[in-house]
Amino acid sequence: MAFAPTAFIAGMTLSLSLIMAIGPQNAHVLRMGLRRQHLWLTVLSCAAADIVLISLGVLGLAKLGGLSDKLLGALVGAGVLFLTVYGWQAFQRFLRPDTAPVPTAMPADGTTARDSTTTARQAIASALAFSFLNPHAWLDTAVLIGTASLAYGQGHTTFGLGAATGSVVWFLLLGSVAFWLGRRLNSLRLWRLLDGVVALMMWGTATTLVAGLF
Repeated sequence: MAFAPTAFIAGMTLSLSLIMAIGPQNAHVLRMGLRRQHLWLTVLSCAAADIVLISLGVLGLAKLGGLSDKLLGALVGAGVLFLTVYGWQAFQRFLRPDTAPVPTAMPADGTTARDSTTTARQAIASALAFSFLNPHAWLDTAVLIGTASLAYGQGHTTFGLGAATGSVVWFLLLGSVAFWLGRRLNSLRLWRLLDGVVALMMWGTATTLVAGLF
């Protein structure tokens, strides 16, 4: 496979432009970073999921004509359910901020005394759910990037590598920003605001998904 710099840069640029919007996945990474709970495990899981979706798009999904109506419908249903439940949980934390753990001083290993509220397995499961149960992620990451890669002919694989690199760079940057903020922000008012925004974002996305079916 010959490396095509133009295709690589184009893939990275498209990937970054699609992922930079603050959607459910990015909001989840920010929240885990601010809470300092399994941040880098979450970042790794989100980046790995994006690489899988990009690979599916570049290596086959686009050539097959995208997602079938039944598969897309199943994804929408699962995504709406997940986002609705997660939004409700965030709304409950907004109503009862005293139940939302506020991080204390961070030990050298990067965890907190309250890390027991979220296990490593739960952190991975949540990150993968935000990645794979979001139909927009499939349409934007897999279908759109996969389709765009076809314009580069034999360089489509290089285009996909560029897109995957863009995703990894973004999540590392987002995680670093969240980590930096999490070491400096320790306000109950901030947590209420964050949970309120997350709840509205999750329910808004779920509503948009349902509206798209009609």
